[in-house]
Amino acid sequence: MNVGLFFGSFNPVHNGHLIIASHLAMYTELDEVWLVVSPQNPFKKSSSLLNQNHRYFLIQSAIEGERKIKVSNVEFNLPKPSYTINTLTYLSEKYPTYSFHIIMGSDSFRNIDKWKNGDIILRDYPIIIYKRPGYEITETNRRNIHLADAPLLEISSTRIREMIRAGKSIRYLVPDVVKDEIENYGYYKNISEKQSE
Repeated sequence: MNVGLFFGSFNPVHNGHLIIASHLAMYTELDEVWLVVSPQNPFKKSSSLLNQNHRYFLIQSAIEGERKIKVSNVEFNLPKPSYTINTLTYLSEKYPTYSFHIIMGSDSFRNIDKWKNGDIILRDYPIIIYKRPGYEITETNRRNIHLADAPLLEISSTRIREMIRAGKSIRYLVPDVVKDEIENYGYYKNISEKQSE
């Protein structure tokens, strides 16, 4: 089984995330795409993060009925902060017959040398890169690196959180079920972005 691991805080999940996941599930050799919810990204402060279980549930609601897209909470029980290499090692041991591919934006790929054991990740795991404006990738001669021509929506979770705090509608940026859940429970209204990012 070929599984694409799409790591992220998903704070909150939005249509841009889901379009990329859907495109890669349909148009690559991947059998499934797993949205791996990171409880704590080592490059972000945790004060802006909605509770990990709420973020997980929002994705679960958003992808209900999808056959090839799953959500994973594997990092919830691994040491914090969440380092990709630790998760890959754990999953490779738990699912020895699976081939894990990493899905990331070209902006993240440009910083992979700052990741814990980034050289090992580059050596041992196939990487599928979707383009982000302003972050061109020319390094495609490595056998493990594949560029995906996925549709890209310029939506950011940071912007969505700002809109929520400003009382603006986030309809069309996130699935309706996610919008309803965020509004019903007042998520993100009291999180200060200055504290967090």
